Amino acid sequence: MSGTGKSTVLEKLASRGYRVVDTDSDYWSEWSSLTDGSTDWIWREDAMKELLDEERSEPLFLSGCKSNQGTFYPYFDQVVLLSAPAEVILPRIANRTNNDYGKNPEERGLILQHLKDIEPLLRQTATMEIDASAPIEEVVRQLEELVTT
Repeated sequence: MSGTGKSTVLEKLASRGYRVVDTDSDYWSEWSSLTDGSTDWIWREDAMKELLDEERSEPLFLSGCKSNQGTFYPYFDQVVLLSAPAEVILPRIANRTNNDYGKNPEERGLILQHLKDIEPLLRQTATMEIDASAPIEEVVRQLEELVTT
């Protein structure tokens, strides 16, 4: 979900030597036309399959939220939902300087709609939920525990 600290968590994990991938880019994601004429920002299946098929001896932390992510769940050891209430998320988004998404009223309304409609669906498929309103170091510690225990 937007504003939960995914990018910040990835930065912290990368600084600790972990391999991280933020899939919110044109390399990992693409716009796809839906049957109703709308569009959806989904994972590029070829790029994701190539990444997830790689042999690796170290953990990979992947961040993203796409409608086709369930296709890749068999590749994941864990599916973690970072969650926080709107009263935490909206001020974070308003104050962040590295991403303009959520700055206008329409996008903020969409974020609130996603919290209501999409977050419960993500919660159902997650293997773990982390309260992202906790200090960032605590969130990172919990993620590191997944790969060190």
